[in-house]
Amino acid sequence: MSDQSMAIPLCAATDLADGGLAHVFDLLEYGQPARGFVLRHGGQVVGYLNQCAHVPAEMDWKEGRFLDDSGQWILCAIHGAVYEPATGYCVGGPCRGKRLKPLQVVEREGQVSWYPSSTLTPAFGD
Repeated sequence: MSDQSMAIPLCAATDLADGGLAHVFDLLEYGQPARGFVLRHGGQVVGYLNQCAHVPAEMDWKEGRFLDDSGQWILCAIHGAVYEPATGYCVGGPCRGKRLKPLQVVEREGQVSWYPSSTLTPAFGD
């Protein structure tokens, strides 16, 4: 895992209800504007690039809404792709067998944070 000092705080852990809304945030992928999201599923916080594996389009139909009505699957509102939240693996739809791009996130001391990478960087500051 990256140096803890490099973590970017995203939200309070209590902001992410299990099976509820995600926290969406801006970032850069290879220097280009993109969005990421973190959500809680099965008690665990997971994070992904907000980009369908089928066609690179944002997946939420309303900001923060990624899960289906049952709270069990991440859905692409445009293409109908169905993803397993714990792994980002596409289990149904036009991108079956592909995966969402994961973000390295951690929940620690009541805070959810993201660790940037060489290709995914903050959209602000140096």
